[in-house]
Amino acid sequence: MDERIEDEARSERCIQQALEVLERRIRNGPCFERSDTVKDFLRIRLARKDYEVFAIIWMDSRHRMIEFNELFRGTLSRSSVYPRELVREAIRFNAAACVLSHNHPSGSCEPSSEDIAMTRSIRVALATIDVRVLDHVIVAVEGTLSMAEHGLM
Repeated sequence: MDERIEDEARSERCIQQALEVLERRIRNGPCFERSDTVKDFLRIRLARKDYEVFAIIWMDSRHRMIEFNELFRGTLSRSSVYPRELVREAIRFNAAACVLSHNHPSGSCEPSSEDIAMTRSIRVALATIDVRVLDHVIVAVEGTLSMAEHGLM
């Protein structure tokens, strides 16, 4: 039993160290020169949660990460997202751009029609304050899906 607990503790430390390395890479340079780094970072942060989380990477004008925000938490299959709150957060961080993300605890990273509609309404809301939505990454245990790469923005 003690060995299993030690293995889990070691795994958690390893995951935390990986997150720190990815976060340093994202903070130290333009995120979208390495989109796989962003997807890896989001997958590590969100894939194993058993409830839906909506999160954002806020960026400056050079697409460097300012902050990673887990903004809304939901149930197994749904979370409520409020564009007004996103506008408030964008202003608070003085963001010029962002990457939206949420997880699908069900395991599939395919976007729903609601995901696509939500992304479009958030883009419109943030555009009113000159914040560009660069992507919306859906995270699942099986992988990630970039809505920008699939022409769904």
